[in-house]
Amino acid sequence: MITSKELSLPLVRVTEAAALRAARTQGQGDKNRSDKAAVDAMRGMLDYLEIRGTVVIGEGEKDEAPMLYCGEVVGMQTADSIEVDIAVDPIDGTTLISKGLGNSISVIAMGPKGSMMNIPCYYALKLACGPKLRGYLDLNASLSSNIRIAAARLGKSYGDITVALLNRPRHDEYIKEIRSLGCRIKLIQDGDIAAAIATCDEDKGIDFYYGIGGAPEAVITAVAIKALEGDFQVRLWPSDPAEEMRLAEVDLNTSTVYTADDLAKGDDLMFSATGITDGELLPGVRFYGPKARTYSLLMRTETKTVRYVNAIHNLDHKTLPSRELQVELQI
Repeated sequence: MITSKELSLPLVRVTEAAALRAARTQGQGDKNRSDKAAVDAMRGMLDYLEIRGTVVIGEGEKDEAPMLYCGEVVGMQTADSIEVDIAVDPIDGTTLISKGLGNSISVIAMGPKGSMMNIPCYYALKLACGPKLRGYLDLNASLSSNIRIAAARLGKSYGDITVALLNRPRHDEYIKEIRSLGCRIKLIQDGDIAAAIATCDEDKGIDFYYGIGGAPEAVITAVAIKALEGDFQVRLWPSDPAEEMRLAEVDLNTSTVYTADDLAKGDDLMFSATGITDGELLPGVRFYGPKARTYSLLMRTETKTVRYVNAIHNLDHKTLPSRELQVELQI
C-alpha cells in the first residue's frame, strides 16, 4: 500500500494544475469562471492519486456543487489506495483573480481518515501567529491584551507591531482598537489563508492575524500552521440560528476556542499551495509562450519539512485532466 509520504509531491501537482488552469482567467471579471476552471483541474488531478479520499472541506454541499462537494470520494480508489480526508480551496481569493489582483492561491490539505474537522458554519473568529508567540496569545482575551503580550514577547513597541485583518466593515471596531494602541495594520482584501501562514515568516512583517473569516478555510490553515510550528485558534461564528443548530448537531459550539490540533488531528498531515496571481506568500503563474512556471509551497506536519517548488511546465507536452469533460485538455 502506498504511504502518505509518497503522496506529498503528487499533492503539489494537484494545486499546480488548478493554478495553471485558473491563471488563464486572470482579470477576466468572472470569478465563477475562474473557480470552475480551478475546480475542474483539481478534481481531475485527484483521480491520479492512489487514494480513497473523502472531501471534508470543499465547494459546498452535493446539491450546491457538481465537484469537490463535501462528502465526495475522490482518487483512484484501488485496493492499494490509502484512505484520507481532504480539505480543498481551489482558489483562495476568487474575487482577486477575477479582478486581476494579487494574493490568489490554490490550496489543499490532506490527512488520515477522521483527522479533519467538518465545520457546518461559514464564519469563524481566527487568531494566527508564528512560533515566537505560540502559547502566549489567547482568543479568549481581548485584542488589546493580545497586542500587549505580543509586544512584550517580541521585544517591540506597540508602534512596531503589525496586525493583519480582512478589509471588511465587520472589523471596524477591531481596527479602532488596534489604532488606539498605535499599532500598524495590514488590511487583506481577500484570501486569509495566505495571511495566516505569513505570520510564521518574520520576513513577511505580520506579527499576528486576527478577525472573522471563512470557517472551512480554517481547517486548511491549521495544517499549514502546524507544519510551521505556529499557533492557530478559532471560535465559531454562526451567522443565523440554522447554523447554530447544525453546530449543536455535531457537538460544536461558539464558546470553545478550537486549536489547530482540534481542527486537524495528528501529525501525518500535508499541505500544498500554488500561487495563481502574485502574492506575498508565493509568486503567481508565469507564461512564456510554450512554457509556464509555477511556484508552490509543500509542507508535512510529521517532519516539519517546508519545500518551495519552482516548476517549469512545457505546455506543448502537458495536458491537464478535465473531470467535467472526461478528457485531457491543453492549457
